[in-house]
Amino acid sequence: MPKIVDHDERRAEVLSAARRVIVRDGIDAATTRAIAKEAGYSNGVLAHYFADKDEILLSALRQSHQRIRARLTRKVEGVTGLAALREVLLDNLPLDGERTQESRLEVSFWSRSLASERLAEVQRAEADELRAAVRELLGQARTAGELRADGNLDDLAEHLLALVDGLSLHLLLYPGRLTRVDLERLMLQALDRL
Repeated sequence: MPKIVDHDERRAEVLSAARRVIVRDGIDAATTRAIAKEAGYSNGVLAHYFADKDEILLSALRQSHQRIRARLTRKVEGVTGLAALREVLLDNLPLDGERTQESRLEVSFWSRSLASERLAEVQRAEADELRAAVRELLGQARTAGELRADGNLDDLAEHLLALVDGLSLHLLLYPGRLTRVDLERLMLQALDRL
């Protein structure tokens, strides 16, 4: 009797393997051979589910973003304005093992996205979605009278997102200089100034 294969599960296993390779060894080391080996499959299995390496990488990035989106949705359920904004921004910082892996994955894609328009489009769409959410929460906070800052909300959203990116990158690159506690403290200080 032929073995019954759950194609969705196998595809998810390949994407999880790709993520592990990228996080552990870097995006350049995420060859189809390395991903297949990590997943315990042959290169042929990968070719059955994905057209090429870029499709695997793109799918791994999208899978990560879906997990983050689902987690954020749970965290901000029933919360608006500055309280929701605090949750969104803190969740985007590498404050624990899971979010550190997510940050490493995301940063790994930045340089590759500069050379691949396909990856750049996904990065931009996801970044636009996060920016729109931050902007919306700032608007809610202003309407509720929670903001002292009276500046342009688009500019404020850019500042906050740049702070998230900068702090995340600094923690990954300079772990002896910043700690997770420092990141949280600096982000909360920036929010308190609002």
